[in-house]
Amino acid sequence: MSVAPHLDPVVVDLGRRALLDMGEVSRSLVYGSFLTDDGFEVVHVPDGKVDANRFASMASSIQALSEAVAREVRIGSSEYVIIASEKGHVIQLRVPGHPVVLGALFDDDETLGKALSVARRCALQLAASLADRPAVQPDAAAHEPDAAVEHADAHARADAHGVPAL
Repeated sequence: MSVAPHLDPVVVDLGRRALLDMGEVSRSLVYGSFLTDDGFEVVHVPDGKVDANRFASMASSIQALSEAVAREVRIGSSEYVIIASEKGHVIQLRVPGHPVVLGALFDDDETLGKALSVARRCALQLAASLADRPAVQPDAAAHEPDAAVEHADAHARADAHGVPAL
């Protein structure tokens, strides 16, 4: 049995590095987050810009819906999701080979093409880094008593905001 990505310090650290690298390449990155399929935040940068737990919950729902639509209409697997607005865009894509999704918010100074390219590179960077490093063993995560409490609190906060639990 392996450790859930949001409780694995290796995944959290590698994810943080990938997000910081993405921010260096694209100054219009407002917020970046890796999240699990079931709506838990793995890591985000920077702090304070977005309600991280709510973003993770909503983004995982959007990811699941996009994948269901692609499957239902038989067009293959969903590669990415784009939410475009007058003040920027959100790009989501799966980290290849892992139950982790990248969600990135860019302001309107970034072209959609560059934002998508930067996001793809970030997701691929995390996938390559994870392939090169072993994950933490389940026993190591069990010694972190606050992790389970934070995990439960994250869903409680999402519920308080009217976001359904996943």
